[in-house]
Amino acid sequence: MRLATTDTTEPPVSCLAPDTGGRRLTRTLHPVAWWIWALALATAVSRTNNPLLLFLVLTVLGYVITMRRTEAPWAKGFKYYLCLALTVVAIRVVFRAVFATGITPHDHFLFSLPHIPTPDWYAGIQLGGPVSLEALLSAAADGLRLACLLCCIGGANTLANPKRALRILPGALYELGVAVTVSISVAPQLVHSVQRVHRARRLRAGRTKGLRALRGIVVPVLEDALERSLRLAAAMDSRGYGRAGAATRRSRRATGALMLLGMCGLCAGAYGLLDATAPAVLGLPALAAGGLLCVAGLRLGGRRVTRTTYRPDPWRAAEWAVACCGVLSAVLLFTNIGFDAAELNPSIYPLSWPPLPPVPAAAILFAGAAGFLAPPPSTPIRPAVPAQLTEEAK
Repeated sequence: MRLATTDTTEPPVSCLAPDTGGRRLTRTLHPVAWWIWALALATAVSRTNNPLLLFLVLTVLGYVITMRRTEAPWAKGFKYYLCLALTVVAIRVVFRAVFATGITPHDHFLFSLPHIPTPDWYAGIQLGGPVSLEALLSAAADGLRLACLLCCIGGANTLANPKRALRILPGALYELGVAVTVSISVAPQLVHSVQRVHRARRLRAGRTKGLRALRGIVVPVLEDALERSLRLAAAMDSRGYGRAGAATRRSRRATGALMLLGMCGLCAGAYGLLDATAPAVLGLPALAAGGLLCVAGLRLGGRRVTRTTYRPDPWRAAEWAVACCGVLSAVLLFTNIGFDAAELNPSIYPLSWPPLPPVPAAAILFAGAAGFLAPPPSTPIRPAVPAQLTEEAK
């Protein structure tokens, strides 16, 4: 094979950055916007156990994630959150069948499990016995609501870059944020390692199923995890992690006092909002004062951590649009405007098809507008091979 001689003083035109025609390059949405959207959608889910609305939430999550996820390792783990959600629903139904609560003459009998007698001090809980269709459907609805909450958190982990979210934390929470970021990114990276090792064994015609294949997959995955941990430790040490700035004993005591008083204010405010008989000063005033004290403590405690941010993520109109989609969806479900609150939690007794209220359904669909309001994910740029080198290689 004859090698081509090219002039290396100027890179080939095909290896340069692609021409965008004067358009602005795509960017990744701010991670806080995705977290606000997902948490607001989870708040809306906590308001209802209507199966139709919960399935609609899962559909919205699937659409937004399909449209706006990137090629990062943490962006490929939503299917595992779905598997976890199905496991939660199955466990909830099995527990409801085993710990039966009895059956009435109006229930639809399905089957009966062997009854296990319990002692007197264990009264109120029945092991085994007849199981009705209404009991299983009620358990499935409760499990589906918890599954939707897990999927909302999984959607935030799939769409938001955890490493970029770490940069916007206040200095006082930086060390805690590093620990949370590492713990969040461990599971997707572990799944990515398992897939990569499994693909390599399949290409080498190795065993991919059974206990023997498990041993051949676990050892390389553990080795890869150890190597990644060493690289992470070296990167953190080179970036000065753990090196605190100048902080006097007086400053540390003031920070602790502000945070303690702020948390007490938040607890008192939450109690005042939940208890109707509590004094008015324990409501919103105590909650606002506690929040201000916590913010002051975080600002004062952040002085001991000196760090800079290179090219901070902007907050533009797309971030406002995505965050407002989720927040408005939660607000509409909590205001009970235009629909009956009983439609959000339909009764199974008597057994009937649950209604689909139009206003809550429209609110959930409005949250799905984040799928086209957010900027599209950027595709990785692969350098093109010059045509001359390709022809010479042939």
